Amino acid sequence: MVNLLLIILLPLLGFFVNALVGKKLPKSVSGGFASLMIFIPFVISTSYFVGFVNGSQQKLDIDIYNWIAFGDFKITFGLLLDQLSATWLMVVTGIGFLIHLYSISYMHDDEKFHNFFSYLNLFIFFMLLLVLGNNFLITFIGWEGVGLCSYLLIGFWFKNQDYNNAAKKAFVMNRVGDLGFLLGIFFILYYLKTLNFTQLQAVNLELLPHGLIVAITMLLFVGAIGKSAQIPLYTWLPDAMAGPTPVSALIHAATMVTAGIYMLVRANFLFIHAPETMMIVAAIGAATAIFAATVGVLQNDIKKVLAYSTVSQLGLMFLALGVGAFTSGVFHVVTHAFFKACLFLGSGSVIHALHGEQDIRNMGGLKKWMPITFWTFLISSLAISGIFPFSGFFSKDEILASAFEHNKVLWVVASLASLLTAFYMFRLVFLTFTGNFRGIEEQKHHLHESPALITIPLIILAVLAAVGGAMGLPEFLGFHHWLKGFLSPVLATNPHAEAHGLSHSTELMLMGGAFAGAVASIAYAYIKYVKGGALPANDGEESGVGKLVYNKYYIDEIYNALFVKPSLLLSDFGHSVIDNKVVDGIVNFTGKASLIIGSQVRKIQSGYIGFYLLAMVLSMVAIFVYSFMITG
Repeated sequence: MVNLLLIILLPLLGFFVNALVGKKLPKSVSGGFASLMIFIPFVISTSYFVGFVNGSQQKLDIDIYNWIAFGDFKITFGLLLDQLSATWLMVVTGIGFLIHLYSISYMHDDEKFHNFFSYLNLFIFFMLLLVLGNNFLITFIGWEGVGLCSYLLIGFWFKNQDYNNAAKKAFVMNRVGDLGFLLGIFFILYYLKTLNFTQLQAVNLELLPHGLIVAITMLLFVGAIGKSAQIPLYTWLPDAMAGPTPVSALIHAATMVTAGIYMLVRANFLFIHAPETMMIVAAIGAATAIFAATVGVLQNDIKKVLAYSTVSQLGLMFLALGVGAFTSGVFHVVTHAFFKACLFLGSGSVIHALHGEQDIRNMGGLKKWMPITFWTFLISSLAISGIFPFSGFFSKDEILASAFEHNKVLWVVASLASLLTAFYMFRLVFLTFTGNFRGIEEQKHHLHESPALITIPLIILAVLAAVGGAMGLPEFLGFHHWLKGFLSPVLATNPHAEAHGLSHSTELMLMGGAFAGAVASIAYAYIKYVKGGALPANDGEESGVGKLVYNKYYIDEIYNALFVKPSLLLSDFGHSVIDNKVVDGIVNFTGKASLIIGSQVRKIQSGYIGFYLLAMVLSMVAIFVYSFMITG
């Protein structure tokens, strides 16, 4: 139990040390200590993970102390370690550690260096608490904590008001989803009498009203929609690019946005009893995947392309969960963490070399000066595009095969999203790294490869992006799907699942088709942007559908008109009318009335004793008369 506690307490210690004395420490010590507070939990997590792999580690469900208790009911502060949480621990601490190392170099010149690392450590602490909590309440505390830390990190450069607005947007939109999650927890507590995951799995849900299970799972899904940026609560995530690039990698690859996926997989025993909810999960996931992919096609900010890519890939993960392919969803979470972290950190390497430039229209030819960044970025782009034998090929293939088996329409949508992914990712690669440099001459003179603390994490992540698919090799080709067997003790059996599967020939055809489509998309991007020398249109030159897509379908403007402006108008009305005129009017009237009454009453305070005696006698007479009249 001590080691399990160390996993979550060491990042918290790192937060306190940097927050309280980090300013007095050399930056190398501050960043090194923060990184160490993540590396040690990674080592401990690895030991637990290996233990589960070789069978020496058993599930741990530990109640540390009774937190809330009344009568026979209690909610404990407890931790749960099983195959699912062990998998997430490896991703959070492993990639989190690499991002910390990267940040030592990337953020070295920032005046608030120690604050940045204290926030990073606090973020990891809350994410680990979310993953290790043995009941919904502990998970919710971690859930809210990562929301708070995302606000601090997205708005880290707070002198820029646009960045502050982005941070507030992320915080507020997540609160909308969090309300659904909280209501779902209340329903579970009231009707099922426990929030403990192990105890909930033992409940015979078939005895409960079906509508109740649907309501609970829908509320939980609303929470996941907000945290994992699905339609309609996705718009905060692209704006979160306002934060420093390591923050983008941390939020979008390994931690916060995967929290919704984790929660749904953790509660899989509830969702399998609500097929209606699962169908909605799949539909929203597919819609998000294709919608975000179309937007990514015409974005010119290197980080915005990756942001919409994240939204799209999260959509594919939800699609997998919605069709009951929980293992496939987790598989894509892990491979996505590898290649997306590498892509974001690679984009940061490019931005670092170009002194803050993020517009790919002002890049080009960087392969010559930044070979390590280029090759790692290329490998990760191949992985996310679904090119064999890179990791994304295997995890995407599983999702597409599961979608094909359950709903052909969802399969078509997901396949189109995957084709667009391959196109816009290589549009990004070609415009950034090939051709002639299109930036200003001053930038060209300073182009160079990034320092080792930036390139080493890129190399490690690129290797993982290349070989990570080995954990889920397809069974129909005679391989053992290791991850499926590893997670099987955690995943409940779906009572509504039909006992049929795809033939080997169908799976092979789907796999070959997805691969061919990805290659064709990359070839088209090559013909257009390398051979044809095409460049994205300048701002304001778009027209028709291109203008609509470039402006992200004006969703932010629509939300602004429907929700933001009415809220501001209501706020102004409340301030000017209700507060200033009604509330202040009542207060001012009371004050003026008191002054008037006081000014009159004080006149009778003459100071003459005779007057006071007369007043006393008259009062006594009045009391006597009143008493006589009452008694009759």
